[in-house]
Amino acid sequence: MDTLSYLIATIAVMTLATVVTRALPFLLLRGREHHPLLEHLGRYLPPAVMTILVLFAVREVEPLTAPYGLPEAVALTITIGLQIWRRNPLLSIAAGTGTFMYLVQSGAFYAPLA
Repeated sequence: MDTLSYLIATIAVMTLATVVTRALPFLLLRGREHHPLLEHLGRYLPPAVMTILVLFAVREVEPLTAPYGLPEAVALTITIGLQIWRRNPLLSIAAGTGTFMYLVQSGAFYAPLA
């Protein structure tokens, strides 16, 4: 199999796997939208996943060395503040991520080199 055929086959398999894994829950759980387990998961799983993602994002912050976790703290504060204020996850995540990337890329909390 040449490289192009292999690439096309790989993309086709990945596309099929993605479509199947996205559609399968809807097909298998049709008519059970109000099942207690699904309602419980729908209520508690998103905050649990977000908590895990936040913990993962700040796992390597070293508060005793510059920049002392300040970019993470500022970005997290903006994300939480926007979420409380606007209740828009897309806006909150985008603003927090953008703020963090700006602070890290600009070196705003790093000491200038002499």
